[in-house]
Amino acid sequence: MLVLPRSGLEGLRDLGFEEASPAELCLDVVARDRGTAEVTGARLALGTRVAVTALAGSSAQAETAIAAAFAELDRLSAVFSRYDPTTPLSLLNDAGHLEGPPPELIHVVAHAMALSAASGGAFDVTVKPVMDLLGSGTVAEDAKRRAVRLIGARRIAVDRRGIRFGRGGMGLTLDGIAKGYIVDRMADVLDRHGVVRFLIDGGGDIRVRGLNGRKRPWTIAVRDPRGGERHPEVIGLAAGAVATSGGYARFLDGARTIPHIVTPATGDTPRAVASASVVAGDASTADALSTAVFVLGAHAGLSLIDALPGCAAFVLDAAGRAFRSNRWTALAARSHEGPLA
Repeated sequence: MLVLPRSGLEGLRDLGFEEASPAELCLDVVARDRGTAEVTGARLALGTRVAVTALAGSSAQAETAIAAAFAELDRLSAVFSRYDPTTPLSLLNDAGHLEGPPPELIHVVAHAMALSAASGGAFDVTVKPVMDLLGSGTVAEDAKRRAVRLIGARRIAVDRRGIRFGRGGMGLTLDGIAKGYIVDRMADVLDRHGVVRFLIDGGGDIRVRGLNGRKRPWTIAVRDPRGGERHPEVIGLAAGAVATSGGYARFLDGARTIPHIVTPATGDTPRAVASASVVAGDASTADALSTAVFVLGAHAGLSLIDALPGCAAFVLDAAGRAFRSNRWTALAARSHEGPLA
């Protein structure tokens, strides 16, 4: 059973693209049946543990596909990391404009702008000024108000020629969408290598296709945000993606903990929701919408999800009450037969 999201050091790093020590790709091979090999490859990447499980006609096919998927991850990391000053995203944030940006950056920024509009601004990638301020220590209210005035995805201009900010001091953090986008592109690589049964876990951004090694939907458990071993929800997916946002992780700075989700309209930390999980057709959309639901709260968040085709959500509020969107059971149902995968 895969638990979403991870805890401990991996969970604390599951916040974006913090630099982690590179590690060799570790492979584990299981022979499932005649003509089917199950291979899992995992290593540190994107500041977390990324794992790919692929079922293919041979272990060689699966291993080649997994290696190619991780190569794609590395290529895209060099576009989206905001901790590397040489990446296109960092250059954009430094200058406030970027001419001739990579097509991947254009796509993600445009998708983020569309999801910001769809969510009424609950998801907004221009919250970087507030996040930077929170990371600096004690925050005066007037300083926070000035930072909040810099938030607004509608002030981004993007086309094939460039990306430009409408106000000085603006900045992008793509932590809530780019990791999901990378997971989606890894899925495309597996598909091109003929692997049509797989699970990719990008530190909690999960994308699946086909049935698992037991020929059942991939089983994913939502972790209790209050800790402990209880899983408030267990789902089964054979296609699509799921992501969870919640109070599981914090930036650490000595003895202080700093929220990694803020309400764009106010710069405050959302407190009504403990955990928001979203199922969608792709990981980047699930990633962004889980943040939006967390910010909006259970009722407004589920109303948003119910208005979007192909999406479903599960929410735990701060009191521990569970809420499900109208399509949750249909999109996230699992078989109760046999062991958890």
